Amino acid sequence: MHILVINDDGPPSNQSSPYIHAFVHTLQTAGHQISVILPHQQRSWIGKAHFVGHVTKPTYFRPGSLHQDDGTTHPRPLSSGDEEEEWVLVNGTPATCAQLGLHHFFQDKPPVDLVVSGPNYGRNSTSLFSLSSGTIGGAMEAAVCRKRAIALSFAFYSRDHDPELIAGACRLSVKLAEHLYNHWDEDADLYSCNVPLVADVENHKIVYTNALQNYWTSGSSFQEIEATEDDEDPQSREQEIRESGESQSAGSQGKTTRHQHRHFKWAPKFGDIQKSIDESPPGNDGWAIHQGYTSVTPLKANYLHASNISMGELKLYPANSRSSIPVFYAVIDADSYVLPLIHSALSANFPTHSYELIASPEQLPSEVNKLLQITPYESLDFAHLLKHPKTTLANSYIIRKALIRKHYLHNTITSWWSKHPNDTNLKGHVPLTVAFEIDYAEFLDEALAECWELKESGEKDEREWWILKPGMSDQGQGVRLFSSEGELRSIFAEWEADEPDGEDDEGVEPPPAIDGQDVIGAATMTSQLRHFIAQRYIHPPLLLSSHGKRKFHIRSYVLAVGALRTYVYKDMLALFAPLPYTAPGASSSDTCSTALNNPVDPRVHLTNTCLQDGSREGSVVRFRDLSGDAGNLPDHWKNDVFEHICRATGTLFEAAAKEQMIHFQTLENAFEVFGVDWMVDEKGVPWLLEVNTFPDFKQSGEALKAVVQGLWNGVVRIAVRGFFNPEAKVEGRSEEDEFRMRKVLDVDLGRR
Repeated sequence: MHILVINDDGPPSNQSSPYIHAFVHTLQTAGHQISVILPHQQRSWIGKAHFVGHVTKPTYFRPGSLHQDDGTTHPRPLSSGDEEEEWVLVNGTPATCAQLGLHHFFQDKPPVDLVVSGPNYGRNSTSLFSLSSGTIGGAMEAAVCRKRAIALSFAFYSRDHDPELIAGACRLSVKLAEHLYNHWDEDADLYSCNVPLVADVENHKIVYTNALQNYWTSGSSFQEIEATEDDEDPQSREQEIRESGESQSAGSQGKTTRHQHRHFKWAPKFGDIQKSIDESPPGNDGWAIHQGYTSVTPLKANYLHASNISMGELKLYPANSRSSIPVFYAVIDADSYVLPLIHSALSANFPTHSYELIASPEQLPSEVNKLLQITPYESLDFAHLLKHPKTTLANSYIIRKALIRKHYLHNTITSWWSKHPNDTNLKGHVPLTVAFEIDYAEFLDEALAECWELKESGEKDEREWWILKPGMSDQGQGVRLFSSEGELRSIFAEWEADEPDGEDDEGVEPPPAIDGQDVIGAATMTSQLRHFIAQRYIHPPLLLSSHGKRKFHIRSYVLAVGALRTYVYKDMLALFAPLPYTAPGASSSDTCSTALNNPVDPRVHLTNTCLQDGSREGSVVRFRDLSGDAGNLPDHWKNDVFEHICRATGTLFEAAAKEQMIHFQTLENAFEVFGVDWMVDEKGVPWLLEVNTFPDFKQSGEALKAVVQGLWNGVVRIAVRGFFNPEAKVEGRSEEDEFRMRKVLDVDLGRR
């Protein structure tokens, strides 16, 4: 970088400007091109001043040895071929130095990338220092010239200018300047940085802070002196103010006249500043320096700290990778099947080195860095997500029970229908469903008191089948079929019959599992599940001779983005049961039930492949690749099914977002992939079964990995790239054409 260095302490001097030479030397050692223009004498406490009517004249300074006052000043610059280092001194202010350095001197060099004002002799923390600081004033002048600027101050704790301490502070300051330049926040015009001169400062914390607002509380900051006392030169007085901070005793007053003839010295009472720091909560710049930390305060060019930048610890990005600063950091965690597919999608959508993988949000170099989280729900850092809505994206909404809990889903749909009785998108695609709560089997009568559909069904001459599902189960667990209230009672009685009666539960056998799983075994009470739904069993389902007339359900992948856009992925899957279909309760020589007193073989009726033992060959097929006899359905029946699913999905997510806002809370900085399951009946009508979060992609199998890869390519391009790089849209190609994503809902819920 080409860095312009200015200050308010003047040229190198062990008395008043002890750090400037070492800092410039460290910048040069780090490989930066440096230009230096300084006031020709001490100009502290002058703020962003300019001398009106003053003619500014330069002289030229050739620095000598580090930490030695052996530099020399000359009225004329060196000749162009001379190799000796030369700085410019002007009889002006730090703000003057910024203007002249940017626009008049050093024009033979590349444009200035960064202006550093300092290192100041002493801290510039809290508003009482900052408002008068010439160091910050010089940086402020550069900022209003639209240059990135840093005001750098060294907070000393001893009058001994230890070269080792200065060297450590300079090295840290160079790294900090590089980091801030490469991670510049668009809301910051400049940064005020205070580095403590302490041992091992490079290993101390660096924290983002605000500027403590404080006030003079002990009266005047000027001290009366004898009118005959000569003025001190500014360099001596600056050393006295910075190093002692002590007030001198008041002098005698003159004779009584209209105005008393008195002289005054600037004598700030630093006890006021320390008292304000002691009485303030942690997090401000004064507190940070008191802790021995380096403070970084983002400022606007109006003396306000940038309020939308989060305060906290700042971790420096490794110096050896300055040339490849990532656009965002990513925490990615998934099972071995889908993890490489997510990585592949990220690599395909973002250039090399544009993102960096980290293990957790705690490893972010700074809280202002952009972060992507794709992990299981339980591992997501939702606190970070909510705290940083503009820079952090996660793969899950915090609350989405309105869709993923079966009894909540039932409420979502019925609430929508109560307000939209003429809806045609969902109606005709949701099986008749009843929901009830039950603590113990003995209370089943009370639970079913209002479930008149079940009672009416049991009174029919023709046997009608229902499917029982625990409201909070997944992967097909706890699913049972029944056709009468008596069978329903026996299910609950069976579950409770084998519950352990106390602590001594050794040897207790779990009840038989109708679905082939130990779903509700010993020590699992009905009351722990509590919420149940019963859905009318869809019969007869669509059966294809080419697939052995086995029952199947459709898995559609749905992407929800922000608040709220919803997409259906075009490549749906068909998941088949392992055995040919027979109606529930019907006998079949092809099936053999292993469940006690159970007329239903789950291998015929349950299509969830996670319940299938052994090989799943042929159990999962790309829906659009299905072939064979589809009864009386037209050739385009698969297109019709997809269109029905798209319309129903859009309405379903709109219903959840608008009618169940407490239980489905969308966020602009979140997205989520849902697996929505549908059963197709013999008439080609899809029926909604359930909605799953972060679905089990492994069910697709190795042969269909390309389907899941295509899904994640679209997810990353639409949701992730759309968040971190929204302007990168492929011209002339729609999301549907490029990513096989059909947008089915686009509403503004006002959650920005």
